[in-house]
Parts: sequence; structure tokens; C-alpha cells
Amino acid sequence: MTNRLDRWADPPLLVLASLADEPKHGYAITQDVAQTMGVRLSAGTLYAVIARLEARGLIEPLESDDRRRPYRITAAGAEALAMQSERMSKVASLARERLSTRLGWSGA
Repeated sequence: MTNRLDRWADPPLLVLASLADEPKHGYAITQDVAQTMGVRLSAGTLYAVIARLEARGLIEPLESDDRRRPYRITAAGAEALAMQSERMSKVASLARERLSTRLGWSGA
């Protein structure tokens, strides 16, 4: 059941969140996701996700001076990330409120 509750760690969402502040190449994305979100993405997972997000127009590649290709989030990607972030925020807020009311949980 833990895996099913771990859907916030959906790799496409993590990649979009990583690219929300600035363009990054693949290795930088994996490092950012690991450091800021505590999730390790394998190279295979990362590049499959990048291909899917690019095909959907949610990210785009940038020109590169070396062999590492940076990617940036598109306007459509930013909108999709904002919508999902809002949904997640509502769920988290509701969960905190209900836990506090029913169980006296403070979230600390």
C-alpha cells in the first residue's frame, strides 16, 4: 500500500518540478530531485520521462555547447505543474486539517 500512497513521487511530476526554476541537463535533474525531493531516479527512468514530456510539449531541449543537453519547462508544462501542485496542496491541507481534528495531530 505504501507504493500506492507514494504517487506524489511520480517521475514526470518530479522532472517538471526540477525544471520549474531553470533549465537543467539530465544529471542535474537527477541530482536536484534526489537532494530536494528525496527521490532517486535511474537514468533509464529519467530519459524515458524526458522523452514523454518532450513528446507532450511539456518540456523542450535547448542548444548545448557540450554533449549534455539541457531541457526547460514550456508554458504548457508550467501550467500542468501548477494545476497538479494546486491539487496536491489541497489534498495535503485537507489531510492536515482532518488529522488535527480527529487525532490531535499537529504534523510536527
